[in-house]
Amino acid sequence: MRRLGAAAIAAMAAIGCAGCTHPSPPAACTAIGGSASLQITLMFGLTRPDGQPMSDAHWQDFLARVVTPRFPDGLTVSEGMGQWRDRVTSRITHEPSRLVWIVTPDRPGLRQDIDAIRAAYRSEFAQQSVGVLAGSGCAAF
Repeated sequence: MRRLGAAAIAAMAAIGCAGCTHPSPPAACTAIGGSASLQITLMFGLTRPDGQPMSDAHWQDFLARVVTPRFPDGLTVSEGMGQWRDRVTSRITHEPSRLVWIVTPDRPGLRQDIDAIRAAYRSEFAQQSVGVLAGSGCAAF
């Protein structure tokens, strides 16, 4: 959860492409009345560096205060169990996690919003990183 790999960095580089040319949606997308979207998953570890777990109240406060205002149209939060290699000790570690899945059209300021969420979490909860995965897709609501 705390480690951000090269693939995630490359995916983030693709975000913030507002104004880029997107190919027409595939037939399956138009068949469901969908439109092109970005699908972003943020990966948050819930164990502080001192080994103490983050409380659910702290997580809910962060979600309400930092994430939701940037994505008020909706998102999904799932519980998980993360595994990662600590950058300092090289030990493989496991910890509870939260995955936040956001489906959004590409728009100006999107990358800045994602970067701000990740930076705020790292700063507030002393995390080495917040993972991110981004890809394109089709969505209809």
